[in-house]
Amino acid sequence: MVRTGCDILSGGGYTLPDGARVGLLANQASVSASLVHTADIIVRSRARLACLFGPQHGPSGLTQANMIEWEGYTDPRLGIPVHSLYGETRSPLPETLEKLDIVVVDLQDIGARPYTYVWTALLMMRACAAAGIDMIVLDRPNPLGGTRVEGPVLDKGYESFVGLWPLPLRHGMTIGEILLAINREEPDPCSLEIVRMKGWKRGMLFTDTGLPWIMPSPNIPTPDTALVYSGMVLLEGTNISEGRGTTRPFELSGAPWIDPLEFSFALGAAGIHGAVFRPAVFGPTFDKYTGEECGGVQVHVTDSASFRPVLCAVAVIRAAAELYPESFAWLDPPYEYETEKLPIDIIYGGPGLREGLDAGMTAGEIASGWNEPLDRFLESRAEHLLYD
Repeated sequence: MVRTGCDILSGGGYTLPDGARVGLLANQASVSASLVHTADIIVRSRARLACLFGPQHGPSGLTQANMIEWEGYTDPRLGIPVHSLYGETRSPLPETLEKLDIVVVDLQDIGARPYTYVWTALLMMRACAAAGIDMIVLDRPNPLGGTRVEGPVLDKGYESFVGLWPLPLRHGMTIGEILLAINREEPDPCSLEIVRMKGWKRGMLFTDTGLPWIMPSPNIPTPDTALVYSGMVLLEGTNISEGRGTTRPFELSGAPWIDPLEFSFALGAAGIHGAVFRPAVFGPTFDKYTGEECGGVQVHVTDSASFRPVLCAVAVIRAAAELYPESFAWLDPPYEYETEKLPIDIIYGGPGLREGLDAGMTAGEIASGWNEPLDRFLESRAEHLLYD
């Protein structure tokens, strides 16, 4: 079984300095293989847990997505402050770091650029650098594995809270590797240490690790969801429901104006390998089309090795736009604190998808434009990889 950075800390393979005042950036998924929370592991050590920081969705994964903020509070069990990094600020205030010696980061990323946890960790890293505080990252697996990359690399000028560094949509890196790579390019680098995993190989999906899956956020209930999210998150920039408000978010997609049989037939003919599109009807209990009957599909991944989630999502959006041009639309801002650029552009990482589909390009033609940037990304990331 894979041992995460949290497990290494728990088992004594890494020791925090005696008496160090520690701030912990974590949430409900920050647990060891035996389901002990990282906060409790630090409390049992010779270091002193001084405060907690929480990312989007809060320390317990309670709040929903996209600018649904939460406020800090005092933890009733530990009696220490809990600071929100998804409220009035996404970066820790200097005064919250003044009485700390170390910040420990333990967050489960899901391998997709728009997932905000790595960007919260990046903003924490920059704040630690400015404050002269060490940061320690307890590394965790990329649930999509570390070999395959897919999708557009973030264009310069399209940086946002769903992408602050030029990663592709599916990046194939761990959170520790990403922060290490960025820190090496920072003009004011942080004193950063990555507590590496033991036993993780780049070809592993999460189901290969032997670790328990704890929902890292409310709408990623299973590793299957994480696999499709890296592409289907693009639907958040459209008026197609991405299945929020159902028990199968990002696997289900549709709208009241979509005919499920017609839609599934079009997608079946789109040449998406490793997946079957089952016609489906669903009624979201929140988010887009709350309480309405939506026609659409559920994507069933039959071969994760050949399945390309970003290409799948582009095909879904293209089918909706082509079949229902009078109903399909790109959503207007705001989205994740961006108030000017269209949500689809900042999620995709540039205007290429919107402009390509508006010009009548096929999903395959759009995907062909990813190749050269991905080759350059793979070459540049090689020196930052921590695992075979």
